[in-house]
Amino acid sequence: MSGKADPRPAGEGTTSRTRLDRGRGALGPALELVHTGRAPTRAVLTAELGVTRATAGAVAAELEALGLIRVDARPGAAAGSQGRPSHRLSVAEDGPVALAAQVHADGFRAALVGLGGRIVATAPGCEVVDADPAKVLGSVVAAGAELLRETGRRCVGAGLAVPSAVAEPEGLALNPLHLAWPAGAPVREIFAEQVRAAGLQGPAFAANDVNLIALAEHRHGAGRGSRDLLCVATGHRGVGGALVLDGRLHSGSSGLALEVGHLTVNPEGRPCHCGSRGCLDVEADPLALLTAAGRAPGPEMSLLKQAEDLIRGQYHQPDVRTATEALIDRLGLGLAGLVNILNPDRIILGGLHRTLLEADPDRLRAVVADRSLWGRSGGVPILPCTLDHNSLVGAGELAWQPVLDDPLGALVPEDRPTDRKPTS
Repeated sequence: MSGKADPRPAGEGTTSRTRLDRGRGALGPALELVHTGRAPTRAVLTAELGVTRATAGAVAAELEALGLIRVDARPGAAAGSQGRPSHRLSVAEDGPVALAAQVHADGFRAALVGLGGRIVATAPGCEVVDADPAKVLGSVVAAGAELLRETGRRCVGAGLAVPSAVAEPEGLALNPLHLAWPAGAPVREIFAEQVRAAGLQGPAFAANDVNLIALAEHRHGAGRGSRDLLCVATGHRGVGGALVLDGRLHSGSSGLALEVGHLTVNPEGRPCHCGSRGCLDVEADPLALLTAAGRAPGPEMSLLKQAEDLIRGQYHQPDVRTATEALIDRLGLGLAGLVNILNPDRIILGGLHRTLLEADPDRLRAVVADRSLWGRSGGVPILPCTLDHNSLVGAGELAWQPVLDDPLGALVPEDRPTDRKPTS
């Protein structure tokens, strides 16, 4: 040995294993940064985690050894960058997946969702929803299990999106009215039983579909970068809402927050199944649009597609324009009330509401500004959702969350220590 002092900062002369042990608590945060696209390079990961380069390297190597991310062998610099070249990080395209399932009034579908919110494979959707939730969930899990067999992917867990408030902690679907399922159906328990019966590993979860839209869009879509995000959407029937507060999905004390569908926006309007009248749920969904335009719903396609096709293809017709403007005004009235109460920094709209925004964005934004306390003094950005199949992506996020929280704990059994040798 020479008598020269080690020029490396304290801690960088330790072993890779020691560095990993020191940074083990950073595995989850590191994975989430790569998962959401906020750490495209190891240099950014180092800065975001607040650790040494060596520790960040050990953490990235461990995540790669788990099959979750990829680290480019050669460092590279982004175009126009003057900084030190850094290893690029990305999610592993051939890594594990979550089974995602969605049930709505016009059918159900299964998919496999990887890290980064990528839909890896989808099964053909079914358009018939049985009144027995066990039959429906058994079918959708079977379709997902077949996708897993076909792709040979490891499954980390399963997530289910349903068009109902889901009460916590029991996982009960309190109001699946458009599905003809019994109120209070234990959907999480049924779903978990079907997942186990199919021989799939990992935990199973269930949640409201609009909550999952908000979760997916906040991590991977139009809501990325927002701190307090309001999401309002209508799919095939009814209207739902969700809220992300300080970067986390807000579900309330028992999972029932943001039932925005029962805001009154037309006191003399249609009777609502909740017992009130003129609720957003029946005044701003696809059936309301078709009815207002004088179009009888047909059996050939979903109500959502019929309503969207009507606006996009016949908006020039006076009756369609009038109906569309009426729904925009009702939606705007509801959004303004929510802005007054919640003060979000961004609003995203999904389903038919996205189409209403596209049809006349100025009208919708003007209604919200005119009716909200702070609308004229700055305004709230109102944007369309950008992800395809965002309910499925959100269902996948449910299943991925335990892995994001603790990658080693979720993927490596405690009684079988890993013999991987991560590098610095």
